[in-house]
Amino acid sequence: MLNSQKILLVEDDLSLADWVKEYLEEQGFHVKHVARGDEVADEFIRYAPDVVLLDIMLPALSGIEVCRLLRQQSNVPIIMLTARADEFDEVIGFEAGANDYVIKPVRPRALLARIHSALKHQPTEVKDVSAIKLGKLHINGEANRVTYKGEEVELSTSLFAFLWYLASHAGEVVDRDSVFKTLKGREYDGQDRRFDVMLSTLRKIFNDDPQSPKKFKTVWGKGYLFVADAWND
Repeated sequence: MLNSQKILLVEDDLSLADWVKEYLEEQGFHVKHVARGDEVADEFIRYAPDVVLLDIMLPALSGIEVCRLLRQQSNVPIIMLTARADEFDEVIGFEAGANDYVIKPVRPRALLARIHSALKHQPTEVKDVSAIKLGKLHINGEANRVTYKGEEVELSTSLFAFLWYLASHAGEVVDRDSVFKTLKGREYDGQDRRFDVMLSTLRKIFNDDPQSPKKFKTVWGKGYLFVADAWND
């Protein structure tokens, strides 16, 4: 079945871009290809895509820089394409506002599953109240705004959604499978470490000692714990 959803593919490897474009068009998507980072912003406005596939290593302007620029004007899902599976790319990508990432070499069905998940499950869907206040941490769900100790904290869309989910389950241990099903629309595969990385990023942002965390705890073998009474100091 054909659909009218549009994908903006940003990739400077022309052979990879050609087969990804061909495959996705066979799945019914409309695909626009851009090969340079400095051409993305204008094309994004003209094309108005439903999802962006964004390579990290691009000429003229890096994928990370492009991601930050797009996030200033839109919450459209952004899936990063990266040849590097290390934690550095994950942290930087999520902080820049990426929703997901796919490691090269790209597997067609896996890529398609990530695209469908990104289109169907937006982070804002998990919010069921307008605000959460715990000590000196205030989270405004309608405005996607976070303040801590009276100062505003800038978070990417993905980090905000994860923080909201944890805070809305304050005092409870949430397992990885529940987090993946809620925020990514799929089950935890036992290997994907994105939320471990994002928890480390939140610890860094809120000055929570990773060696002895008080605000965000990892309960080995079970999941994550947002400590409700740790936000008063």
